[in-house]
Amino acid sequence: MSAQVISTDEAIRDVETYMAGLGQAARQAAAAMRRASSGAKNAALLAIAARLEAQRAAIAAANAEDMARGRDGGLDAALLDRLELTAPRIDAMIEGLRQVAALPDPVGEIDGLRYRPSGIQVGQMRVPLGVIGIIYESRPNVTVEAASLCLKSGNAAILRGGSEARASNAAIAACLRDGLADAGLPEGAVQVVATTDRAAVGRLIAMPEYVDVIIPRGGKSLIERISREARVPVIKHLDGVCHVYVDATADLDKAFAIAVNAKTHRYGTCNTMETLLVDAPVAERLLPRLAAAYAEHGVELRGCERTRAILPEAAAASEADWGTEYLAPVLAVRVVEGIEAAIEHIERHGSHHTDAIVTDDYGLARRFLAEVDSSSVMVNASTRFADGFEYGLGAEIGISTDKLHARGPVGLEGLTTRKYVVLGDGQIRQ
Repeated sequence: MSAQVISTDEAIRDVETYMAGLGQAARQAAAAMRRASSGAKNAALLAIAARLEAQRAAIAAANAEDMARGRDGGLDAALLDRLELTAPRIDAMIEGLRQVAALPDPVGEIDGLRYRPSGIQVGQMRVPLGVIGIIYESRPNVTVEAASLCLKSGNAAILRGGSEARASNAAIAACLRDGLADAGLPEGAVQVVATTDRAAVGRLIAMPEYVDVIIPRGGKSLIERISREARVPVIKHLDGVCHVYVDATADLDKAFAIAVNAKTHRYGTCNTMETLLVDAPVAERLLPRLAAAYAEHGVELRGCERTRAILPEAAAASEADWGTEYLAPVLAVRVVEGIEAAIEHIERHGSHHTDAIVTDDYGLARRFLAEVDSSSVMVNASTRFADGFEYGLGAEIGISTDKLHARGPVGLEGLTTRKYVVLGDGQIRQ
């Protein structure tokens, strides 16, 4: 089974048989990918980048078709933003492939090799996970990001994008198929699920004989369903309820820039700040300035009583607001009494995704890093940096708030595991 996308659902009459075929092809390709050299994998990534560059017009036209259908179908602004492939986003997809090709290949690395009293050497080798199923909504650039990381880490991938991006994904899938062929790697190494039938998702997450791990990227309801029904391990995060806490010692110009960027850089991403916590001693100086900036961006503020005493224009925040991932120009604001109250709020209402402190107190910064139990914890930086590309991973396949097997942005190492290797010279156990 190749990476091609069949044009109509009618061509796939039996979803169960179809998905089993994808699984069989992926399992066969995974064996070939374990043997693939770094050079072959890099050649495939660069060939795919060249195909994307050559097909920019076709990809843009396909995306315009998806955008028009999405507007007609009533997709909200956040989903349309995720769906759109602007010229800079196509540039980023191509650059991401090149960056991943330039990254060191983790596969085959042996760590911790040490001699035992018997004379054997014991270490751990990094190896691919095998077959990775990825389910995602809206963002067609995920098709490229997922393919690049799976290929470089020696895995096979089955990609199931959302129906709203079907034309974009079909155009991208053609580039994937051709790039793999150019490099002499099996086309089954990356397969895009052609059918929009939701039963395909049910089959993908229930094929442990073919699929080793599932990575969902999308809304909370999708991820909850997959976590509940999957028969294979899942790497996931449910919500991105991210916080910025401004401490009383913070440089307020620095705090202003971070708080504006963390909320307004993009609204529809999981690393966007959804709650701003401000230490009481600086609230009256900082909040009016921030409110003016947020008003220019059209951001609605929902505040606690102390916030509304400073900003009467803010709506009253409900208890539900503190735990809401808005993915929209809405921000919850709370005035707190010191770092203890801030950490308690984050622990109670956060989603363990990304949280930041703005402070000039080194001790408080270290305490925040130690006590906030999130996959990314930041000091004096915008939460928008919680991203595989920004972390130097080349791209990311998702962000995990799990503690096993991967946590935070999942790049190449997160798509591998380790096995023990033993080196001997004829030793036998006595």
